[in-house]
Amino acid sequence: MKAVPTLTAATVNISEKCYTPRPDAFSLFRDPLSGDLPWPGLIFGLSILALWYWCTDQVIVQRCLSAKNMSHVKAGCILCGYMKLLPMFLMVMPGMISRILYTDQVACIDPDVCLEVCETTVGCSNIAYPLMVVKLMPNGLRGLMLSVMLASLMSSLTSIFNSASTLFTMDIYTKIRTRAKERELMIVGRVFIVILIGLSILWVPVVQEAQSGQLFDYIQSITSYLGPPIAAVFFLAIFCKRVNETGAFWGLVLGLLIGLSRMITEFAFGTGSCAHPSNCPAIICKVHYLYFAMILFAISIVIVLGASFLTKPIDDVHLYRLCWSLRNRTEERIDLDAEEDVAKKEEMVYEDQTLPERELSCGRKALNWFCGLDQGGPRLSPAEEEALRQKMADTTEDPFWKRVVNINAILLLAVAIFCHGFFA
Repeated sequence: MKAVPTLTAATVNISEKCYTPRPDAFSLFRDPLSGDLPWPGLIFGLSILALWYWCTDQVIVQRCLSAKNMSHVKAGCILCGYMKLLPMFLMVMPGMISRILYTDQVACIDPDVCLEVCETTVGCSNIAYPLMVVKLMPNGLRGLMLSVMLASLMSSLTSIFNSASTLFTMDIYTKIRTRAKERELMIVGRVFIVILIGLSILWVPVVQEAQSGQLFDYIQSITSYLGPPIAAVFFLAIFCKRVNETGAFWGLVLGLLIGLSRMITEFAFGTGSCAHPSNCPAIICKVHYLYFAMILFAISIVIVLGASFLTKPIDDVHLYRLCWSLRNRTEERIDLDAEEDVAKKEEMVYEDQTLPERELSCGRKALNWFCGLDQGGPRLSPAEEEALRQKMADTTEDPFWKRVVNINAILLLAVAIFCHGFFA
């Protein structure tokens, strides 16, 4: 609480609250109106964002779908939950230590000083962790730590880019090019990743200036503007079988437009800082982003339900084991687009049988190998494909491991509640 920068005298007309730690800095549950993380938003707003990320985000879902069985899915998620307890000690506390050791840099308030320290005028809290690494660790460990930080960053980026590429190629490009081969989809996916990298680099200045230069607040605010409609559709699709494709479509589209309107307005006016507030209209930017997430979630639910009840429902035969009320049904489920998939598969098989196989040159084979485009390998028979499909769709669990993961889930929930209560 005494880590106050000494360079505030160089800047005139700055309120004391802008350069001193918040009075509620050691409390997790903060005032619902004046708190930087109000407690209703912390409980309900962040829960909506967690529902979006942990249950629907492609980065997470892709890993769960690759698990061997349902127990492995649960065990992986619970292990992630235990590891999510570590950021308190690996991220929050090192940030507090860094502010004490390097107060004038990390807690700078003078725009000129901040610009000199971290090349941004709104604040330098984002350099707290790397500053400690550079200043405190010896040469060998410093290089090792920076390598670890860069490796983890690249791992996260590759996961995100890979998932985004999968979504684009399988959900968008295949609608444009219905007869696209696997090779074409692979090339398009890689080109899309290159485009994403370019857009990400162009977006860096926006990240530096947003939310007073605080990266955590920036991440949570962006997901608050874009994630709630997806969370609402997922939540209703699981627990309300009356929801249909029309309702989901309009809920996602209108929810996205509402979220984008808030995000674009905030970026246009700028979020500003404590010393230099933004002139964004209060009715837009004064609504905390976590409160906005709660409002957008409620609006999306109303839109999805309204559009669904005004249109034809989906027959139960298409929903077996896809929603909560039909989770235990054992009848065969018929996909809504089953006929379309069968026709497309038969067409591709016919093309494969009619087109003559061409012998590739050595140079072309080497290029395909380098780019990962080699499509060789044995093909499964229809019987083998059906057996594999049934194995992948099997959700039964071994009773012993089911009890183990369920007990760990309850234990993890108890630990999380204790931590919330202790730091509240």
